[in-house]
Amino acid sequence: MNSLDIDVIRTALNWLSRGHRVVMGTVVRTWGSAPRPPGSLMIIRDDGQVAGSVSGGCIEDDLIRRVGEGELALHQPEITTYGQNAEEAHRFGLPCGGTVQIVLEPLSVGSGLRELLFAIESHRLVSRRLDITTGLVQLEDTTEADRIKFDGRSLCTVHGPRLRLLVIGGGQLARYLASMAVMLDYQVTVCEPREEYHEGLGNMAGVTLSTLMPDDLVLSMHLDHNSAVVAATHDPKLDDLALMEALRTPAFYVGALGSLHNNAKRRERLLEFDVSPEEIARLHGPVGLNLGALTPPEIAMSIVAEMTALRRGIDLSGPLSNWEGSKTVCAIA
Repeated sequence: MNSLDIDVIRTALNWLSRGHRVVMGTVVRTWGSAPRPPGSLMIIRDDGQVAGSVSGGCIEDDLIRRVGEGELALHQPEITTYGQNAEEAHRFGLPCGGTVQIVLEPLSVGSGLRELLFAIESHRLVSRRLDITTGLVQLEDTTEADRIKFDGRSLCTVHGPRLRLLVIGGGQLARYLASMAVMLDYQVTVCEPREEYHEGLGNMAGVTLSTLMPDDLVLSMHLDHNSAVVAATHDPKLDDLALMEALRTPAFYVGALGSLHNNAKRRERLLEFDVSPEEIARLHGPVGLNLGALTPPEIAMSIVAEMTALRRGIDLSGPLSNWEGSKTVCAIA
C-alpha cells in the first residue's frame, strides 16, 4: 500500500470521528485503457469533500453527485461501472473506450479501518475481505504481495506497510536510485558511514541518511516483505556486511552492484559468513534489468525497473535479466 492510500484511510477515520457519512470507492476491474489501476481508492464525504482518486478526474464529479444524493451506497456496498459503451466513455472522458468498475462501500466502525491502519503501521500485511451483500468485513494476516480479488460477491484486497528501500552507499548512482525510489513512493534510507560522501545527502527530499554500519542498520530496520536493499559501494567491507544480514530477512529484493565476476566472488565470501546457499540464491547480482544502461541515472532506472517487475510478479528469467553490466557499472558507480 502506498502512502497516498494510507492517507485516504487516515482521512476516512477522521471524517467518521466527526460524524460524517463516508463512502469508499475501490477500483476492482478495468477494461481497455483506464486512468487508475485496480486497487485505487477514493473516499467521498456527505458534503462532497473527497480524498484519493479512482479515475484521475474522469468520473469523480459524477460519483460525488450520486453519493451525495444517496443514489449509491447509502446503506450497503454497491457496484457501479463507467464506460460500458463508447458514448458513456466519451461523456466521462475515459481514454480509448476504457471501462472502470468500482465497489462503493459505506464506511462505519465495523469497516475495520482503525484495525487495518494499526496493522499497516505495525509493518504487517493484512487481507481485507468485504462481503458485498452484507457489508461485513474480515481482516486476516497474510504473506501475499499487493493484490486485489473480486468475484462479484466479495472484494479481497491486501494492504501492507509503505515500501522501503535501503541503499548502501552515498555515491552518484546511489543518489539517482534514491531519488527515483522516492518518486515511486518508497521510504528511502541511505546508509553511508563514510563522511566524505555525506555532502548533500541530508538535504535530499524523502531520503534519510544513516551513518550506522550496514549490518547494524539492517538489523535495526526489521526489514519485511515490503523492503528492498541495494548494495552500491563496491566496497566489500560495507556491501557484504549489509548483504549477509539482508539475505536472511523477508525483503522482497536484495541486489548488489558489480559485474558477473565480482558477484561470483561476493557469493563465495558470503558463504564464509555462514549465509546459506538458499539465501545467497536470492541475491540479484549483477543488479538491474538489461536495458542497455550506461549512465548512472539509466542504471538506477534499470534497478527500480527490476524491483517493480518483481513486485508485480513478472517473470524475470527472460532476456531482460541476468545482465553483466560489468565495466560501465564498475567505472561510474
